[in-house]
Amino acid sequence: MNYVYILTCADGSLYTGWTNDLAVRVEKHNSGKGAKYTRSRLPVSLTYYEEYETAREAQSREFHIKRLTREEKLALIRGNTE
Repeated sequence: MNYVYILTCADGSLYTGWTNDLAVRVEKHNSGKGAKYTRSRLPVSLTYYEEYETAREAQSREFHIKRLTREEKLALIRGNTE
């Protein structure tokens, strides 16, 4: 299974990524070995995720989510459609 996820950083900012092991990836972010963006914004918490069969689907969705505004991402997190 592949995942697209949104993290909430300690400063309140949002980070979007994809992975094939969600728990391990969130742990890596919190250990400072994740994305450069999250390293200075620890700790992070998993706020939202979606599951996909293929990496390509997850990557495509990540691309789409990263282009949403903050308000649109927050609506997605709340369960409203974007």
